[in-house]
Amino acid sequence: MTQAVAVRRDGDAFQARIFWRKAACLLDPKSPVEQVGFESGPKGFDDVWVAYSADRAPSDHEGQPILREHIQCKWHVSVNDFGHADLVEPEWINANKFSLLQRARAAQVAHAPDGIGARFKLLTNWRIAQSDPLRGYINQKSKTLRLKDLFDGSTDRSTAGKVRKLWREHLGIDDQELMLLARTLSLDTDSTSLEDHRDNLDLLFENRGLRRIPISESSFVYDDIAFQWLAQGRLDFNRQTFREACKREGLLDGDGRAHVVFGVKSFEHPFDRLEDRCTVVLDLIPHFDERAIRDQADWTKTLYPKLKGFLQTAATGNQHLRLILDAHITLAFAAGSVLNIKSGRNVEIEQRTIHRNVWHSNDMPRDPSWPGWQFDVEPLIESNGDMAVAVCLTHDVVLAVKAHVAASLPQVGSLLIARPTCGAGAKSVICGQHAFDLAEELALQINQQRHISSTPLHLFIAAPNAFTFFLGQRQPGLGKTTLYEYDFEGANGGGYRQSLTLPI
Repeated sequence: MTQAVAVRRDGDAFQARIFWRKAACLLDPKSPVEQVGFESGPKGFDDVWVAYSADRAPSDHEGQPILREHIQCKWHVSVNDFGHADLVEPEWINANKFSLLQRARAAQVAHAPDGIGARFKLLTNWRIAQSDPLRGYINQKSKTLRLKDLFDGSTDRSTAGKVRKLWREHLGIDDQELMLLARTLSLDTDSTSLEDHRDNLDLLFENRGLRRIPISESSFVYDDIAFQWLAQGRLDFNRQTFREACKREGLLDGDGRAHVVFGVKSFEHPFDRLEDRCTVVLDLIPHFDERAIRDQADWTKTLYPKLKGFLQTAATGNQHLRLILDAHITLAFAAGSVLNIKSGRNVEIEQRTIHRNVWHSNDMPRDPSWPGWQFDVEPLIESNGDMAVAVCLTHDVVLAVKAHVAASLPQVGSLLIARPTCGAGAKSVICGQHAFDLAEELALQINQQRHISSTPLHLFIAAPNAFTFFLGQRQPGLGKTTLYEYDFEGANGGGYRQSLTLPI
């Protein structure tokens, strides 16, 4: 019984923390979130719901506005897999009669009969099984179904056809009706631990003017408050009623005003949209297909000009900037080159590491025990030529860099390898001060190793974006620098591809 109680409490905490992640946006007057509800809405998707303003609502995978999002939270102590057949089994959601798919169908008919304007999301820490056909029909950016692949005109004997047939017969509908339902579904995996959810909320609360709970305290009052409000019958909130409720509970910190936070995204985390936490967001996702850029020329012609204009506008009215960079390393470096060390701006970077933290150049006192650099220089040709630099903070990329240089960069005369003394890994960079110092030392080493000051650089970076931003701040002293992105998904054959050359 004790274990069962603990499991239930963890599930409630997960639901409450998803609620607070959405509800805190009501304290930001520029947020598109207009209403947030808790334990209300259509049966089966009633844990948390969000209503967005029509003129600023997020778009679905076909560009239509999502006016309401209904979220069902399914939390398990142990992580496991699920597949397309589980969605038709009532037992999978601990129900006696109706499956998740039946409840989704009822919600879709009631709230989005034409398949537009609403999304019904399953948010679980379980994963779609690697071997299940459903995995291949999930859009990794939006966690929605790839309709063109699932409804591809194939027969019921095909892989897609078997999924459609099972769902269609279970619901007693035809393919056209099933497509309307599928258009509104989202199957999202959130593997974030409860402790990490708390860490993420801590920064969100700071940004939105809510009282922060020290990490040293075992209890987290926000978990209980959500259910206290539920017991009082307060199931949904708008901007005014939420602020009043928080004020009554003593949750507003100071004057409760939101901090100004600027976001840049070229990809999207499935459970953490920047628009929910940032005052202004530069959305570059339409230029990418997953992580791969649609047109290589866009780095120079479109992305850099947009990024430069966005950051210059942000810096014009703010001496102190906080940036969240859910973006490729090229854009993190380019952002640093715009807000370089001569810009006179104090810049903080929200860094996703094992825990999410705000890093800046003097956030912690220097510690002699922090890892330093181990530098190695390998000559590649006899005559002087360009210099390639392999930065291996989070991953050792030397073999991949050597392969690319050998195949595509015959003009490179030497390779500078920069590894942390502790070995590459998620913990190789401790904080903002450490990242700043590492960037400073690397820039100095690059310039010491170059035989001619104007030798072009080719940068291959595996590092936290905060470090890459700080290195980018030194771009004016590095001269002509070309950056490279690694093709993780293999969309273009794998390996590195040139992205942006600075200065433009």
